[in-house]
Amino acid sequence: MLTITQELHDKIVAHARKDHPDEACGVIAGPAGKGRPERFIPMLNAARSPTFYEFESADLLRLYREMDERDEEPAVIYHSHTATEAYPSRTDISYANEPGAHYVLVSTAECGNDEGPFSFRSFRIVDGEVTEEDVEIVAEDGGRDTDGDGTT
Repeated sequence: MLTITQELHDKIVAHARKDHPDEACGVIAGPAGKGRPERFIPMLNAARSPTFYEFESADLLRLYREMDERDEEPAVIYHSHTATEAYPSRTDISYANEPGAHYVLVSTAECGNDEGPFSFRSFRIVDGEVTEEDVEIVAEDGGRDTDGDGTT
């Protein structure tokens, strides 16, 4: 299960909305070995495409060096789908090379860059196998948002 704060959830959705009609992409780093997303890092979609995302290789190298220096790892790797459901494509699956990461997809297909509704889903992708997982959104203080309205 992915446990993510309301703030991080909202930042991912805002990034997807802002970059629409192109796919948005980014990383949320967390302490190494904890699997806890903490630091939001929006990235540039070097492909600038509505159907494909690609991290700029120099930016990605800098990010991994920075995470190493901070004893972090990619807890979440996210991107948006602008014309399809929030489910990993064959290309997404082939590029998934972080077995410990949560792969979050946000679909803006139904709403464009309007307020929503947005589909927000999380997956584990290991050796080409995709497994959807539950997403729990929590308040900053660790309280649980049980009804999805952003309150605890």
